[in-house]
Amino acid sequence: MVRRRQGASRVSRPDSGHAEAPLRAGRRGARRREKAAFSPSRLGGLGLGWLTHHIQAAAFSLGRIYRGRLGSLLTISVIGIALAMPASLSVLVQNARTVAHGWDSAVQLSVFMDTAVSDESARSLGRKLEDRSDIRAVEIITREQALDEFRRWSGYGDAVDMLDHNPLPALIVVQPAATGSDAVGAIARELGNMDGVAGVQLDQEWLERFFALLDIGQRTITAIAIFLALAVIVIIGNTIRLDILNQRHEIEVMKLVGATDAFIRRPFLYSGLWYGLLAGMLGWILVAGGVGLLSGPVYDLAALYESDYRLQGLPLLTGLGMAGSAMALGWAGSWLAVGRHLYAIEPR
Repeated sequence: MVRRRQGASRVSRPDSGHAEAPLRAGRRGARRREKAAFSPSRLGGLGLGWLTHHIQAAAFSLGRIYRGRLGSLLTISVIGIALAMPASLSVLVQNARTVAHGWDSAVQLSVFMDTAVSDESARSLGRKLEDRSDIRAVEIITREQALDEFRRWSGYGDAVDMLDHNPLPALIVVQPAATGSDAVGAIARELGNMDGVAGVQLDQEWLERFFALLDIGQRTITAIAIFLALAVIVIIGNTIRLDILNQRHEIEVMKLVGATDAFIRRPFLYSGLWYGLLAGMLGWILVAGGVGLLSGPVYDLAALYESDYRLQGLPLLTGLGMAGSAMALGWAGSWLAVGRHLYAIEPR
């Protein structure tokens, strides 16, 4: 009996290899399901679905802007004008800076001789200055030439004729080869210490003041652009807020059926991007139109000064940067509006 029970127990005891077989099969099935879940075909399908939904959200938001085209046009126009204002001022400053750099290349030193120095001595000094490598050009104006020019341009010709002698000195106009303020200042000091020189006038101080004014103008434009950028964010944020409130019931229904906040938020974010893109393109068009209107008169004015300068507009990269910045502002405004008002809407 003991043997039979022992034998029975041995027969009824399951083999350890057979007991682990179902466990190994389950593990193999889990690995197969894991591989299937992360297979390239499934990942590609998920990526395609994500991209398709973004395209649908972008198209839906653009269609919503088109359906409310009157209000959308007003919003886009206000934002476009706000973007065009600092861009136009920046174009104006850049053109003025370009013209001023052209003047910078023609810096001159006016060397006034003593009244006791004769015209021949002034010519001799002028020839010596022409031989210097740091001087590009020299022009000599004799005492008689200076008096004739004063008589012609001052309007006091009769008074000049009553003088018994010429009170004007000879003048040597020197154009340095270098345009830097330090190099030009060194040449001016050296010329002022020469014998027979009464004084040297640097015709560049007004240009330095002009560049300083341009720097102030550029900083002012930057400050204006920052304020207008904040205004654009507020305008787009308020527009998106009104869209959210108008679709409050739809959002509640979408949340009831299980839509996530990201799913609901996406079309509103694309609306902000569309507003920014369209407004940026409109601002670019406004700036280009203004440049086109002024280019003709500016060219005619430059021609009076024997120059072929033409007014320069926004470069392509700058225009694209303005459109991209407008899109970023639109996204920021819509994100703030959605983050504040969307989460407050909950189904009742």
